[in-house]
Amino acid sequence: MEKIFKLKENGTTVRTEILAGVTTFLTMAYIIALNPNLLTNFDVGSPLWNGVFMATCVASAVGTFCMAFLANKPFVMAPGMGLNSFFAVVVGNIVGMTGMTYLASFQTALIIILVEGIVFIVLSIFNIREKIVEAIPLGVRYGISPAIGLMLLNIGLGSNVGIYSETGGPFYIMRDFFGALTPSVAKAQMGSGYSVMVLTTVTALLGVLVMVALGNRGVKTSVLVGMVVSSVVYWAGSFLFLNTNPFASLAGASFVPPVADMMETTFFKFNFAGLSQVGWFTFTTLIITFCMIDMFDTIGTLVGTASRAGMVDQEGRMPKMREALLSDAIGTVTGACTGTSTVTTFIESASGVEAGGRTGLTALTSGVLFLACMFIAPVAAIIPGAATSAALIYVGILMVQGLKNINFADMDQMVPVAIMLIGMPVSGSIGHALGLGMIAYTALQLSSGKAREVSVLTYVISVLFLIKFFVVA
Repeated sequence: MEKIFKLKENGTTVRTEILAGVTTFLTMAYIIALNPNLLTNFDVGSPLWNGVFMATCVASAVGTFCMAFLANKPFVMAPGMGLNSFFAVVVGNIVGMTGMTYLASFQTALIIILVEGIVFIVLSIFNIREKIVEAIPLGVRYGISPAIGLMLLNIGLGSNVGIYSETGGPFYIMRDFFGALTPSVAKAQMGSGYSVMVLTTVTALLGVLVMVALGNRGVKTSVLVGMVVSSVVYWAGSFLFLNTNPFASLAGASFVPPVADMMETTFFKFNFAGLSQVGWFTFTTLIITFCMIDMFDTIGTLVGTASRAGMVDQEGRMPKMREALLSDAIGTVTGACTGTSTVTTFIESASGVEAGGRTGLTALTSGVLFLACMFIAPVAAIIPGAATSAALIYVGILMVQGLKNINFADMDQMVPVAIMLIGMPVSGSIGHALGLGMIAYTALQLSSGKAREVSVLTYVISVLFLIKFFVVA
């Protein structure tokens, strides 16, 4: 392990790295079930659902293993949130345009992901993606980490746990619990879901409290311990106060990987015949859209998380950025070949970084757990949302500390950063917020007579985002 991952050089140990990998995996394990749900319109148990489930595990593991061995970074990959929802919308549109079945449309849309991944592999090999990273102004790079922190806070408190009841839903912690005028109003709105919301809110905040207390004492496993405490309290509360068995799903669960369903529905099942019905212009536009969103989501996540971990130099550059971006591209191609949407670096990797993860051994650990989930997915599914919310909230708070690197007196820095700070949590897209920050920076330089100080590539990126936001249909 020392020879492969250079643990001593990075100031870490095998134990720390493995625990960090477990922490990251537990924080993002929700994607294993949520991704097939989103991509198949919650057609749980169908052959396509099973195929996407398997593809999620395999593609996440392959991309993460590449990150471990090529880049030696503690970042973990999986089918990206937002991108998977967009993919599902595209599949639905193809069904409406062509009249093909959902499965045939799905197999057609996978070609978009395949081409996107191949394009990224080429761009990564020739260092073009790394040049794009370097074109992001230093001040804007400084703002990525705290902006991601606010986004994590927004997810943890605003959307990570949605509770349903006979009165509707989903109901969320911040909007529907803390946002209610009085507890009686919240109870009336949520009905029987109110008790679940109280238990979720209390256990999530308790988990954050444990993480903060342990973190202040220098305990590197503070995030993992906090998640365990939160999970145990939630499970106990479900037994004692809600009269439900949180482990009931394990009783009839299947631990046999549905390999046959993946081979039948998604494994190298590209419907090239469907391209003629979609149209080349639409196909090309979709590829460009996926490429832009994925590229800047990945760049933002890598730069922001690496900054928090102290993995960047004084100019905000991360060593082995090309290898990290290449790993992301390989993951995307693997995802297309096995049957899932774009694979990208997850912001939840920040939880493993906070647990002390500094090398590829953290990523390797998470990747192994993703493969294991082909057999133990039902076990991963019993991790309560309250526990993952606690981790997201705590890590988000820590990443907001990156604001200390911003020169608040310099409006050339402050304006783009302020836009990103609100853009990421509101839009839910790292790439879109980064694009807005780039446009704001470029516009400020032009209006201040500093046009010559802006690189050509920065202009190109800004123009591309303007086209994406205002021109592309």
